[in-house]
Amino acid sequence: MASFRLFLTRNPSARAAAHRAMARAALFADSSASTRLRRYNYHTEKARHLEARASEQEVAS
Repeated sequence: MASFRLFLTRNPSARAAAHRAMARAALFADSSASTRLRRYNYHTEKARHLEARASEQEVAS
């Protein structure tokens, strides 16, 4: 539970960077091609969402 709280306290840009790293790692995982692509797409989309949220916060500030 403590690691979950740490993840929530990071800013969206740092979380997006983490998801981009996970997306790259998914491409080289020891899994089937469809699983790797699904994980890559999930983390890439999550990173895009977080970056959009970060830019919205910057504009609102």
